[in-house]
Amino acid sequence: MWLNGREQSMKNARLQSVISQIKRLCRKRKIDGDQPNEKLQWKLHICSENNFPTAAGLASSAAGYACLVYALSKLYGVEGDISKIARLGSGSACRSIHGGFVIWNKGDAEDGEDSSTEQIAPETHWPELRVLILVVSDQTKHTASTVGMQTSVETSDLLHQRLQGVPKRIERIKKAILRKDFHSFAEITMKDSNQLHAVCLDTYPPISYLTDTSHHIMQLVHAINQDNSSNMVAYSFDAGPNAFLFMQEKDVPTVLDILHYFYPNSDPHFIRGIHVPGKHDTHVDYTAFSDIKVIPRALKFIIHTKPGPGPSVQESDNGLLTKDGLPK
Repeated sequence: MWLNGREQSMKNARLQSVISQIKRLCRKRKIDGDQPNEKLQWKLHICSENNFPTAAGLASSAAGYACLVYALSKLYGVEGDISKIARLGSGSACRSIHGGFVIWNKGDAEDGEDSSTEQIAPETHWPELRVLILVVSDQTKHTASTVGMQTSVETSDLLHQRLQGVPKRIERIKKAILRKDFHSFAEITMKDSNQLHAVCLDTYPPISYLTDTSHHIMQLVHAINQDNSSNMVAYSFDAGPNAFLFMQEKDVPTVLDILHYFYPNSDPHFIRGIHVPGKHDTHVDYTAFSDIKVIPRALKFIIHTKPGPGPSVQESDNGLLTKDGLPK
């Protein structure tokens, strides 16, 4: 297996679990009457590349395992719900199997066997929604997500209080998404992010994924919203210092201008992803942000993206391996 050009060990327990479960489902089809799949005897060469930092709080494992499980399901002819298998590799990967807006249901079984995902709306439901990913750090985070969550479960009293409010919060965010109510969507998203990191600090020993730049971004977002008299932007931080900023397409130029002002960076590749016209006059009044400092090069780069479809099979010419099964 190769990840971002580097050969990796196949002994990873999660990786082996995913592969064995996919093969088990393939063998089950044979028992149920389908023809045996000779591909089960093949050796596997896996090559994966990210166009964003790995293990830095940007859900690279979710993207990677969703892609892998989908590819294996196509290789072995496995049909039906594969999100449960993706979850064995990375919890968040089960959501990435679907496109658009997805809910991860906890299920009722104590062992979590019935925990699965469902799409609540396709990516076409809210075509105006955009995401700016602000990469503060592309370094591997100091506390892995799984280790952090396990420690929080064991030591955080706040986590158990947080769980009591999850069902109501899920219903509120679903309603906001289905109604395309950005103001409510933004408030729920930011409050949930804040509470997640409050749980991290309540963990013993405390876990601090956010940096001074992360807090600066939060301050800036609230200043933008206050100046706009409603929520124009929402932030969300996963287990890392990097920010996901949600906004509507019409507001992307304004937000980018503000980000360029407070986090100046001369890198010609500073903005990546979906193209944004280079010349736009947004007339931002920076006197409303007088309490916020300018921090040059605080961001490494920004990725402009939007909710998209789930994984899909690409033409073989776009693959990462040669016909001999080695990286190109």
